[in-house]
Amino acid sequence: MDRDKDHKDFRDPVDAIIEQWAAVRPDLDTAAMEVFGRVYRLSREMGDRMDKAYARFGISRGEFDVLATLRRSGEPYTLSPRQLSATLMLTTGGMTGRLDKLERAGLLRRSPDPHDRRGLQVTLTEEGLRLIDEAVGAGLAVQTEALKTLNTQEAGQLADLLRKLLAGTVSSGPSS
Repeated sequence: MDRDKDHKDFRDPVDAIIEQWAAVRPDLDTAAMEVFGRVYRLSREMGDRMDKAYARFGISRGEFDVLATLRRSGEPYTLSPRQLSATLMLTTGGMTGRLDKLERAGLLRRSPDPHDRRGLQVTLTEEGLRLIDEAVGAGLAVQTEALKTLNTQEAGQLADLLRKLLAGTVSSGPSS
């Protein structure tokens, strides 16, 4: 299959938007809009696909993130709520709701922190470990399928370019 040939004539909604701007404001340089319009649309589309993949396991994307963060921490798959909040960039209030739901489902447990009498620790249960391992596989399958339009070299180049763009965006902060 010639990937370039198959997608060369494909037009997406961003193309129409760019053409409309060119018609009414030919003075605008819309190159950034072409990139970020597609990044935004891709993010939404993939977010929807990931939501569906995780829903099969009875969890949301946010709940997946909590379980995946615990799983990536390595044995004994335990972190404090504060560590989870910092990693996931959530308020402690937002984290509490997720932890409550996941604990009720038997996917994690909260217990006193043996090193800090005021603190708690959050640990994956065996069921949580089983579920997150399956959900990670399902999520990766969705992402891998979406990347089939690119060859290995193109996927690597895209990852590098997105990393570069993200680094420049994060370091420059919000514009005034």
